[in-house]
Amino acid sequence: MNIKSLLLGSAAALIAVSGARAADAVTVAEPEPAEYVKICDVYGSGYFYIPGTETCLRIGGYVRYDIGVGDVGSFDGAQTADHEDGDRQDTFFKHARFTLKTWTGQETELGTLKTFTETRFNFQNSNAAIPLNTAHNGDTASLNFAWIQLGGLRVGKDESAFNTFIGYAGNVIQDTLVPYGDFDTNVVQYYFDAGNGFSAVVSLEEGSGAIGTIDSYVPHVVGGLKWTQGWGAISGVVAYDSNYEEVAGKVRLDVNVSDALSLFIMAGYGTDDNLSDDAGNVIDAGGRGFFKQWGGNWAVWGGGTYKFNEKTSFNVQASADDEKNYAVAANVAYDIVPGLTVTAEVDWSHWGEEGINWTDRSVFAKKDAVGGMLRFQRSF
Repeated sequence: MNIKSLLLGSAAALIAVSGARAADAVTVAEPEPAEYVKICDVYGSGYFYIPGTETCLRIGGYVRYDIGVGDVGSFDGAQTADHEDGDRQDTFFKHARFTLKTWTGQETELGTLKTFTETRFNFQNSNAAIPLNTAHNGDTASLNFAWIQLGGLRVGKDESAFNTFIGYAGNVIQDTLVPYGDFDTNVVQYYFDAGNGFSAVVSLEEGSGAIGTIDSYVPHVVGGLKWTQGWGAISGVVAYDSNYEEVAGKVRLDVNVSDALSLFIMAGYGTDDNLSDDAGNVIDAGGRGFFKQWGGNWAVWGGGTYKFNEKTSFNVQASADDEKNYAVAANVAYDIVPGLTVTAEVDWSHWGEEGINWTDRSVFAKKDAVGGMLRFQRSF
């Protein structure tokens, strides 16, 4: 082998080795697939897994705008002071609200771990010259729900089981013209569901407000039973007011007459021997506590919903109590598009005790009040 052949062979070998190393150097690893948010359908629609966890999260809420007209006693109107002479006069009641809700769910060895929160932000017409009907005045932010539930045990901020377990009144906007109980409270509750339509609850509650918040270590106590079937439900609740040592109860019947028509009737009875001890205090006078908000010993509410079609429904509610307070509310709700509902409602109320509106403690002039409200709500 001559020198020329040796040099050419060495050069070829070097080129082959260099080429192999160059090929190895530019080898690119396959990219790992992106981890997108995964749908969680265990707890219903709208849930997704929080990345990196086994917790399912749902975010929702609504934006609402109310336009009310009429008498203050119907809750639909408002009053203000004339800017020139200061005279009292009627005006629109305007109310805008943004509500944010969150739900979480996760399966554990002790049962389902759930949370629920609801925060409301309100902007309402206000005229400080006449603080009439204060429930309609001012801008507010409120934490309406913030509870944790593991299995059947729930703790946190909720609304009283005196209302939530048996059900709110009708599908009308002003369902508390004759009130059926107060709402906001901290709770320690236990729910039992037998799985055959029978359920029960025991709730220890703190109450809220001047007459409702407990004044010792003794909580308010609420107990309830419910039987639910395809035709409807029968339910009842009993509450012990620890502040005044009084008892109130409600029973309710819901009937699904057809796919289009559903009806309900609810009756309440409460003792009030100790609720009017301080007759000089307008809050205590009239025998109303945290649970028995209606006038006198008894009250009744009834109404129903009729669905004309998938988009349109008619809702009505009538109510009365022992002190000859009467009210009727009726509306038509129409879904313009999925998620956007417009509701037009008319309300009438007659107050047996002229001058006091017991639900929001305001003063008004008319014994008979008529009003109307137009509501726009975008739910998501």
